Amino acid sequence: MDDLSVSSLIAFCGLNCSTCRVYTATRERDAVRQKAIREEIAATICERYGKRVTAADVTDCDGCKSGTGRLFSGCLKCEIRQCATEKGKGLCAFCEEYPCEKLHRLILTEVIDNDPSEA
Repeated sequence: MDDLSVSSLIAFCGLNCSTCRVYTATRERDAVRQKAIREEIAATICERYGKRVTAADVTDCDGCKSGTGRLFSGCLKCEIRQCATEKGKGLCAFCEEYPCEKLHRLILTEVIDNDPSEA
C-alpha cells in the first residue's frame, strides 16, 4: 500500500479509505483508467447530490488521516474529520459523544461501497 499504513486508511468515522473511489482513482497509475474513474465519480456526485462536477474537479486524496495534504474536497470539508481532529480522537468510536449526530447524518446520507473489486 505504498507508504501509507493501514491505520491511516481507516477514516475518523470508521470508513476504509482504501475502498473509496476517490482514493482508488488517486492510486491508479494508468491515466486512461484514472480519468474514467474520475468521470464515474463526477457523474455519481451529480446524480446523488445535484452538483455539477467534472472529472477535473475530482482531486487526489490519500485518505483523511494521511497527512500528505492531498484531500478530496468532501474530505477537506468533512465535519467529522474536523471534530475528531479538534478532539484529538483517532476514531469517532473513542469519543465520549459516540455515536453523535454528525455520524448519524453520514450513515443516513452516504451510500457506502465496500467492494474494492470494482476499483
